[in-house]
Amino acid sequence: MKTTLAWLAASCLFSFSPCLEAENNITIGVIQYDLSNIDKSFKDLRDQGFGSCEINYGANKLTKAFAEEVKAASKKYGIKVTTLVGVPGKNNTWNFRKGPSTIGLVPEEGRAEKVQQYHEMIDFCAWAGIPAMHSHFGFIPEDCASTQYKDFIRVMQDLANYAKEKGVMIYFETGQETPITLIRAIKDIGTGNVFVNCDLANLLMYGKANSLDAVKLFGPLIKEFHAKDGKYPDPNNPYELGAEVPIPTGDVNFPAVIEELKRQGYEGAITIECELNGARHDYVVETRKYLQELLDKE
Repeated sequence: MKTTLAWLAASCLFSFSPCLEAENNITIGVIQYDLSNIDKSFKDLRDQGFGSCEINYGANKLTKAFAEEVKAASKKYGIKVTTLVGVPGKNNTWNFRKGPSTIGLVPEEGRAEKVQQYHEMIDFCAWAGIPAMHSHFGFIPEDCASTQYKDFIRVMQDLANYAKEKGVMIYFETGQETPITLIRAIKDIGTGNVFVNCDLANLLMYGKANSLDAVKLFGPLIKEFHAKDGKYPDPNNPYELGAEVPIPTGDVNFPAVIEELKRQGYEGAITIECELNGARHDYVVETRKYLQELLDKE
């Protein structure tokens, strides 16, 4: 989940063909990047057959007035906003060299500023009636006895309790740790309002798990999915993430994953995340159709 160019987001968002909600109540959504005219954006989503979206964090946009605009547009067009998504920080570096020391709340540097931004995101969720905010909170240490791990858990407990007071959930976006490490961290945070946004490609691209096993492990902790495909990291270049590729050309087994989440009774959203620079304009159209066919399959 990195910053996506505005033009790409717009091309992804407004080129869909209509889709129908699956009978099992799993919906296909998108990330709403353009916040300039939320009424028009939600109307376009409704007209294209979508029932949900995530809103991408926009600096200096998360005001009470904008929250009222989101609430009004959501009610008017029947678009449920499932999460507010963002990764605060000026120096986030999406690789294995610098990522552990720059991303999320595990690193101490810049933590206070990031926590303040997370508070602003949580406040906005409360104002706008958005049930959760989600983010990459850092490369969680595997050593749960380490000072770094304990410090991170304390910071997350404070943040989660702040969110709990506001009636807001927090979702960890997967990728930077193994599923069992994330499950352990959520258990140790222990506030009861922390869950998982399962990014199917990130698990592969960070080399942490295959998606099907992760879905089985996370089970009811999963509240949201990012539909994205990718490859494991190249062993000849172990400093960089694996490559993102168009769905379904990567290593995510979408048919098996969707069969499993239907078996589990999942009824949330599968949100298409479009991060391929230079992606074809029809990419999301084809992706939506592919995912819908899997959802509709008996």
